[in-house]
Amino acid sequence: MLKYIDSTKMGRGQHGWLDSHFHFSFAEYLNPDNIQFGVLRVLNDDIVQPGTGFDTHPHRDMEIISYVIQGELTHKDSMGNEHTLTRGQFQYMSAGTGVFHSEHNWGSEPLRFLQMWIFPDKNGYTPTYGEHRFALEEQFNTWLPVATSYDSEGSAAPIKVHADVNVYAAVLPLGESIELKVGKDRQAYLALLEGKATVADIQLSERDALEIVGEDVTITAEEDALLYAIEMNATPPFS
Repeated sequence: MLKYIDSTKMGRGQHGWLDSHFHFSFAEYLNPDNIQFGVLRVLNDDIVQPGTGFDTHPHRDMEIISYVIQGELTHKDSMGNEHTLTRGQFQYMSAGTGVFHSEHNWGSEPLRFLQMWIFPDKNGYTPTYGEHRFALEEQFNTWLPVATSYDSEGSAAPIKVHADVNVYAAVLPLGESIELKVGKDRQAYLALLEGKATVADIQLSERDALEIVGEDVTITAEEDALLYAIEMNATPPFS
């Protein structure tokens, strides 16, 4: 089963310094029919203007992954971490029992990044932070394994999360195709971050997404495309 998500109908938050597209209910966008997809609770596509950002604020009991699409993302947290990431790089934070952090754009150009929140398999983990500075070239014509469960065996993903998910990124040149395998008891959320692509007879433009349940799909790039996928159990423990 495939469900097309039109980016022009997503929630939106525009505040001058910040322009956000909300894949799911968040902040001022509340849609009772669009709270989450499986354990995926938040997927925000944010553009942050230079010299601004999200000041220090708390999180708890959520697995948080950020992916830099353009610009520079500077993270600082109460665990003593302070790092700046650029295009194609990822950071991970397990908020666990509680953590404070900030996210800023101290660069000279607008920052665009994707932030994802995933429900953990239980509450109360010790907070942790990690990052991986992938080269964008590592994502060309392949699904680069980014994150997986601590219980997963055989995955090359360097980021481990407290949830039954697999997170991938891919850069697909014009005219190339790639398959996303989704088992019969699994589901995936596919986001097109840049470019244009087709899946079956569905045309995707920048920021569009696709809910995929129980079937494999083939994605073909109609323009150079940047893809992001979260594969997970099809029976969510939350509602």
